[in-house]
Amino acid sequence: MNETPLSCDVLIEAGHVVPIEPHGLVLDNHAVAVRDGVIIDLLPIADARAKYQAKETVSRPDAVLMPGLVNAHTHNPMTLLRGIADDLPLMTWLQQHIWPAEARVMSPEYVRDGVTLAIAEMLRGGTTCCNENYFFPDVQAQTYHRFGFRAMVGLPVIDFPTAWAKTDDEYFERAGEVHDQWRDDAFIGTAFAPHAPYTVSDASFERLRMLSDQLDIPVHLHTHETAQEVEDSLKLHGQRPLARLDRLGVVNDRLIAVHMTQLTDSEIRLCAERGVSVVHCPESNLKLASGFCPVEKLHRAGVNVAIGTDGAASNNDLDMFGETRTAALLAKAVANDAAAFDAATALRAATLGGARALGWADRIGSIEAGKQADLVLVDLSPIETQPLFHVLSQLAYACGRQQVSDVWIAGRRKLADRMLVDMEVDAIRANARQWRDGIAAGTH
Repeated sequence: MNETPLSCDVLIEAGHVVPIEPHGLVLDNHAVAVRDGVIIDLLPIADARAKYQAKETVSRPDAVLMPGLVNAHTHNPMTLLRGIADDLPLMTWLQQHIWPAEARVMSPEYVRDGVTLAIAEMLRGGTTCCNENYFFPDVQAQTYHRFGFRAMVGLPVIDFPTAWAKTDDEYFERAGEVHDQWRDDAFIGTAFAPHAPYTVSDASFERLRMLSDQLDIPVHLHTHETAQEVEDSLKLHGQRPLARLDRLGVVNDRLIAVHMTQLTDSEIRLCAERGVSVVHCPESNLKLASGFCPVEKLHRAGVNVAIGTDGAASNNDLDMFGETRTAALLAKAVANDAAAFDAATALRAATLGGARALGWADRIGSIEAGKQADLVLVDLSPIETQPLFHVLSQLAYACGRQQVSDVWIAGRRKLADRMLVDMEVDAIRANARQWRDGIAAGTH
């Protein structure tokens, strides 16, 4: 006697499923069942068809189904500054070009429109979650929420006045207000986002460490980005940045340390012992000649490694497939080991590694029953990914973001057959051109 089929909202059938957990596993001809935005089952297609009555079935026999990519370090409003100041070292780029441009354009409207452009780009490339670090986090949160995009929104702390806040007290007061508004939201989280050790005082670090403990939220920080940063810290504080942060109580399992190109073996051990997550942004580091993060050493030491694109003003894209490929290739050169940071490890860093850094590994980053249905289909039928011998190899080393065909966040379709579901591409493009004209003319 046949059992009555169970109901589900969508059944996604794929030629291959890469669940990320267990590590390195590829399942052929499998399906994922989704109900109420949650993954309820992962099983062979034939079994899924017998077990479930789906309201919608999406079948992609030439595609890979994988978790959505997690961009673990972004400045997404800066998509509107893409390409304005290229081929410059970090501090020249920041102090002489980016900060003056931001001072001219910084506003809630700029943040809203930059984030909207970024969401469209990320969805088209298979990214379903980002870790944001910028001003006007209230506007960021509203914009991500409006489009149903998952985001950890940074609460900025920096030692000089900006359009967001003028004093230390105002930065912390406004941070508390934004956290309180979004603390129970299903899609939006908050983290403290002190800019960098060289722009944040000891007193502010101590204050945000105390609040981070109380509120149980991460601290998202650029650090050890350049050799100059380390030298300056030794002169000013008599300590390397990580040692100073450790003295101030910030080096713990809530720290999301971004860039980390200048690390000693003892600093790597400290990160492993304290549970620090490191976000590797290889393309931005390469473009700004900031240095090389020793990701293979970090990985071997047991440090959680995530991958981020950084902002589009220093990358210049939000392409997590491209970033993952660069991360894997660069790791081999830095370690002088062709086996370093292999395809499975790189893909894990781009998904579950990012989820762990954000404290969200219980809800996203892998295809497991009970997790949110943040899912991506990647078409491997184009000639650029033929012939297909090894799925993980094609994802890490051969495929491009244009091969992403379908995206879901919490079970809601965001990209269908390469078309954005609830975003107007023509309007977003026209808006970006208006900003370009205004920024170029100096009128914004």
